[in-house]
Amino acid sequence: MTENLPPCPECSSAYTYEMGALLVCPECGHEWTPAPAGAAGDTEDGVIRDSVGNVLADGDTVTVTKTLKVKGHPTGIKAGTKVRNIRLVEGVAGHDIDCKIDGFGAMQLKSSVVKKA
Repeated sequence: MTENLPPCPECSSAYTYEMGALLVCPECGHEWTPAPAGAAGDTEDGVIRDSVGNVLADGDTVTVTKTLKVKGHPTGIKAGTKVRNIRLVEGVAGHDIDCKIDGFGAMQLKSSVVKKA
């Protein structure tokens, strides 16, 4: 490769490649949009951004962008599920959104899997 692409944010694989506007990891199958310069989940100034770069704030409504597996549930959280009244926190393992989802209860999400509604 002649380009210097970032490693996969899910599994840290160095074998990422570009597919159109997305970056793709061949090892775990994770797809993401490259963050603009200075815009990642948590930036130096403490701002938390969603998967497309919009700034998130407490009380926002977000939409889940991909289907998420939930341990102990036969079905996960489906893509397109709206989550209202989020709270931004410093969670474990990059989970920076505290919320309550109907049918699942209280849980934490990563800002990289939601989009501001």
